[in-house]
Amino acid sequence: MVAVFARSYHFWSWNLANFSKIEMLEYRWKRLEAEPLKLNILSFSTENMDSLEFRRVICKGVFDEEKSVYVGPRSRSISRVTENGYYVVTPLMPIPNNPESVQSPVLVNRGWVPHSWRDKSLEDSRENEQPLNIEPSVQQNERSSWWKFWPKKPTIIEDQVPVVAPVEVVGVIRGSEKPSIFVPANDPSSCQWFHVDVPAISHASWLSKNTIYIEDINENVNPSNPYPVLKDVNTLIRSSVMPQEHLNYALTWYSLSAAVTFMAYKILVPKKTRR
Repeated sequence: MVAVFARSYHFWSWNLANFSKIEMLEYRWKRLEAEPLKLNILSFSTENMDSLEFRRVICKGVFDEEKSVYVGPRSRSISRVTENGYYVVTPLMPIPNNPESVQSPVLVNRGWVPHSWRDKSLEDSRENEQPLNIEPSVQQNERSSWWKFWPKKPTIIEDQVPVVAPVEVVGVIRGSEKPSIFVPANDPSSCQWFHVDVPAISHASWLSKNTIYIEDINENVNPSNPYPVLKDVNTLIRSSVMPQEHLNYALTWYSLSAAVTFMAYKILVPKKTRR
């Protein structure tokens, strides 16, 4: 009797959990299928941020590569070969005097990149921090003393500021990740980010704590640039255990329960009582 009650309890609890999970997946699908919003005409606040999660958005701006953050390590399987890498999160900055641009910075998860991307970024940041040695050498002083009486040509100073091309990002509004107990805590001082914490990443990038965070899903990528690898839209609606997996687990355990019950009956019940 107790076994029957336990099985019925597990059956109904499984049905309720499965039903709520199906509702959640349908809710996410409907939001992803809705028309994308334009960030340049939207005003956001902390209150309506949760209500806009899983909505697609279109935003234009320029990437500030120097403020990129690498979250990971995160694994990626290619042809049954697992490779570790990182998610690169870069601020998308407004374009001055452009009404189609975002009006405030946006954090964009641009996708997965290999280890080499993060290593190169750390090397570049260290080189930028090193002071330049601008002391003239002895030979330069001697050469300048010879040429100081020579008529000088007008020097033309060119602006060497690199031109950053604007980009259009199609992404999905997301929130911070909820790490498990096995994920270490982030360490911004050493640039160690193990999970996405939007307020902390915004603070480390000198942005507002209410900065919007989106995940890039734009499929119009340049084939000559294989990285970053964008997230698959299907992964955005996946849960840790999908309803189909719940059904497989239930069938497996009920089959095992029936097999064990039958074997116990054959062993424990005497043959005479079965005649």
